[in-house]
Amino acid sequence: MNGRIDSGMGQIVIDTDVISTFAGSVACECFGVIGMAAVSMRDGLVKLLRRDSLRHGISARITSDNCIHLDFHVIVAYGTNISAFTDNLVSNVKYKVEEFTGMQIEEINIYIEGVRAID
Repeated sequence: MNGRIDSGMGQIVIDTDVISTFAGSVACECFGVIGMAAVSMRDGLVKLLRRDSLRHGISARITSDNCIHLDFHVIVAYGTNISAFTDNLVSNVKYKVEEFTGMQIEEINIYIEGVRAID
């Protein structure tokens, strides 16, 4: 389902891939994020995604009442305080995505798929 915003002259439709890509770029700016993760369902392995395929580590859904639900699959830096990291990620993503889309974020789920040392 796509996000819909009614303007005075018509409707604006935002695809979930656009929301996922934007949310991924915002998330990568947050301290402690090494990158987005893709989990292989076949063998359960976690793969670090390149910067050009961020939306594969994020799932965006639009509810029937036009609110956004986001699921992040991230790999974090070793030694990062998980609680502080998730608070920072949620507040940054919520603010910037709501400003970008004009839609409300109802839920953000963060799945930490791995920890890596910063090279």
